[in-house]
Amino acid sequence: MTKTVYWLKGLDCPNCAQKIAVRVNDLEIVESADMDFIRKKLIVKHSQPDKENIDSKVKAIVGKLEPDVEVLDYEEKQHHEHAHEHDHCHCDGHEHEHAHGHSHEHGKSESHAFDIARFILAGVLFGLSKLLPFELPCTILALCSYVIAGYDVVFSALRNLLHGEAFDETLLMFIATVGAVALGYFDEAAAVMLFFQVGELLQDIAVEKSRRSITKLMELKPESARIIKDGKETEIPPEQVKRGDIILVKAGERLPLDGCIVEGSTQLDTSAITGEFLPVEAGVGTNVMSGCTNLEGVIKVRVTETFKDSAVSRIMELVENASEKKAATEKFITRFARVYTPAVVACAVLLTLVPCFFLGFSQFSKWLYRGLLFLVISCPCALVISIPLGFFAGIGDASKQGILVKGAKAIEAISKCSVLAVDKTGTLTKGCFSVIGIEPDGISEQEVLEFAAFAESGSNHPIALSILKRYGKVIPNGTVSDISEVSGFGMSCIYNSKKILCGKSELLEQNGIAVQNKESIYTTVYVAYDGKYCGCITLGDEIREQSVNAVKKLSELGIETVMLTGDKEQTAGIVAEKIGIKRFFASLLPQNKVEKVEQLMNNSSKGLVAFAGDGINDAPVIARADIGIAMGGLGSDIAIEAADVVLMNDDPTSIPKSVKIALKTMKIVKQNIVFALGVKFAVMILGALGFAGMWMAVFADVGVALLAILNALRCSRI
Repeated sequence: MTKTVYWLKGLDCPNCAQKIAVRVNDLEIVESADMDFIRKKLIVKHSQPDKENIDSKVKAIVGKLEPDVEVLDYEEKQHHEHAHEHDHCHCDGHEHEHAHGHSHEHGKSESHAFDIARFILAGVLFGLSKLLPFELPCTILALCSYVIAGYDVVFSALRNLLHGEAFDETLLMFIATVGAVALGYFDEAAAVMLFFQVGELLQDIAVEKSRRSITKLMELKPESARIIKDGKETEIPPEQVKRGDIILVKAGERLPLDGCIVEGSTQLDTSAITGEFLPVEAGVGTNVMSGCTNLEGVIKVRVTETFKDSAVSRIMELVENASEKKAATEKFITRFARVYTPAVVACAVLLTLVPCFFLGFSQFSKWLYRGLLFLVISCPCALVISIPLGFFAGIGDASKQGILVKGAKAIEAISKCSVLAVDKTGTLTKGCFSVIGIEPDGISEQEVLEFAAFAESGSNHPIALSILKRYGKVIPNGTVSDISEVSGFGMSCIYNSKKILCGKSELLEQNGIAVQNKESIYTTVYVAYDGKYCGCITLGDEIREQSVNAVKKLSELGIETVMLTGDKEQTAGIVAEKIGIKRFFASLLPQNKVEKVEQLMNNSSKGLVAFAGDGINDAPVIARADIGIAMGGLGSDIAIEAADVVLMNDDPTSIPKSVKIALKTMKIVKQNIVFALGVKFAVMILGALGFAGMWMAVFADVGVALLAILNALRCSRI
């Protein structure tokens, strides 16, 4: 199967977007066609090797349904936008409405400004028609108002009718208002058309604003990289930079690519990637991610990843492709919309004709009017726009907080999570050796640490590096001498003409120094100076500060945390107790973790099971769980690829945060479904009984859609 992605430039009608996807999906060579209305993206999976053939078929379908919409390869979108930005440099501050602001929904005019002007004129004429005391001039003014406000709707409706699009909302509005004119309701036809058009304009503006706010994440993409070659600075696109190149990043600039600092020191604002707003110290040797902002001075960075594999590119790709994984709710709305509108139209016809057979055709005009109300009410725009918009906004909000959610399907799954199985090392713990305790004997903690650091300064062993990191000071040359390693036992050195020993208890005992062995699950290093025992240092995998809080918050959300680890039973028990985890399984191989997660999934009657991990060995279980969560900052690429959710900040508290975002997003999505259908069905019943007029019918269509969009945008600020 081949995947081809199209950008439908100028597409602003959700109903038409859905119809395009359905028509393309019906092609024999197409396996699936999904429409991302928010990003105007059509994703087509097909078996056609000849790309020109599938291109021509897609363009033919789009041309028939939406002649004003231009079909481009999605890759062309970026070039198109850059060209537009360049053109606008020579304009007098005109906004980018030529790139995004076209309202093609029903053949509307080229700018919102023109639409606003004609709607004001139509409103003035309508107002005069209500104020003047003469019937004929009032009728003429009302008809002029109707034509000025709705000529494009009439044109679009007739064009769609010729193309066989019987259930387009422009046609429904056309029939309803022409029917009102035929029945002598001139002012009502004008008012309804005006109100409908103003509502559609507001809807266009709301959707465009939501597009810009939600896709603001794409601003992470840097325009250029300042590369240093042969001592000269050159600005080139980030895509052209290679691994090993040196780039220069000045204060206030974003890092265009991932790399390692080779010159200079600074503070970095990593909030765009991790969601953490505290600046991070960075100097020579620090690995840095693209998308972070350099806050101080100038740094030189050796590039470690090409732009395609950088953090920014990975984030952008995840968000760009989020729409491909549709949630069950979103799929239901798509199927529902296809059945709903034709069903309502059939009801409108029955409502018009059936009563006349029983009550007489003398009342035909009354029942025709009520049937027309059904036509106005029937458009499912509120659902078709607001549901995917809600999911996309929730995904965007999570991204701003350093949580990458791969699609609406993952959002819906997280909201149903009842059990979190979690790896220990690198997820609940820091995944690296560090000093976790110092027990002095007759001297201070600092002195014990100092003696150990002096002895270990000649070693590159993880234990030595951990002790030196904790000591945190530079040991001046000449401070110690005769540093030597006692193979398998530890280190020794001479300080102030006296011997320091640092290592296993056996090392000290071999030198006649008595040591009381500590029983511990952790690694213990014993220190002696001048023939006397000074104390010991305990090292181990340190528990993350956020782990306790994460487990507590998950418990408050009704989610049980179960720890799965390959570590020993005793070690796992102590870590679980410290963090507050009641259930754990130890000494597990990767395949054992998969088995345990499957057991949890089989035994979980309340909801879905998530698994959070970071290493290559966690990738199989991440892929197997209902919801896979990967620690993205330090995690392996394989684990990140397999996951549904990626935590760029490596913070376990992001897991309950993602659950809260998912729960709120689903709550808002369900609110929109209940609100939109509830109002529509209520107005349908009122209209059928004669208690609702055309104004209320238009509100049930445009007004509800607008309110649903505004409600969906709340998902972007959870």
